[in-house]
Amino acid sequence: MTNITKGAAQRESAYAEIKHRIIHCEPEFTPGAVQNESRIMELLGLGRGPINQALHRLEVDGWVAILPRKGLLITPLSLDLLMELVAVRTLNEVFCVGLAVNNATDGEIAAMRSIVERTPALIAQRDIAGLAALDVAFHMAISAAARNSTLAELLRALHEKQARFWFLSLSAPDHLEQVHREHLAIVEAFERRDIAGAQALMQHHIEEFKRNTTRSI
Repeated sequence: MTNITKGAAQRESAYAEIKHRIIHCEPEFTPGAVQNESRIMELLGLGRGPINQALHRLEVDGWVAILPRKGLLITPLSLDLLMELVAVRTLNEVFCVGLAVNNATDGEIAAMRSIVERTPALIAQRDIAGLAALDVAFHMAISAAARNSTLAELLRALHEKQARFWFLSLSAPDHLEQVHREHLAIVEAFERRDIAGAQALMQHHIEEFKRNTTRSI
């Protein structure tokens, strides 16, 4: 591996790892926390160059704010940000569901059900990281079935941005079971090829996410 290739790989690794820790609200990367470059170098085992470049990219993407001579601020969460994400998600994901019900193959719908059916075991284990991954997989399976790559990429970015709110909302009583029931109802609407029903259920699902999260902020 050339030095140029190695440097690019380290930059990508640093970016992906720091973003992962921010999305999952890991210790030292929680919303509003102040971090420093040296500590991140220590945590990731990488040099200053790739870390510095990754942090500037993360700032452009809205995950952090670089504070001169003070360190790094993990972007705080706010009610205004939640409302923005919910509004854009509602407009686009409800539309996406309509396309997906119309275009999904039977195999894709079976895959959605398979994802949902893995949820109860993870709830029983309180495997929050696993549940978060399943939630993303479920929504991305719907996006893929819509056959619109631009829409799928937009929704992927939205789900990344809202993931930290999702972790916050887990403190709400019975929330995990509620999400499972909502996902299952959406799959059943897909199986019936019920476009209007699936869209109404997705809108309700997003509204419930907003309601649960608002109580946790």
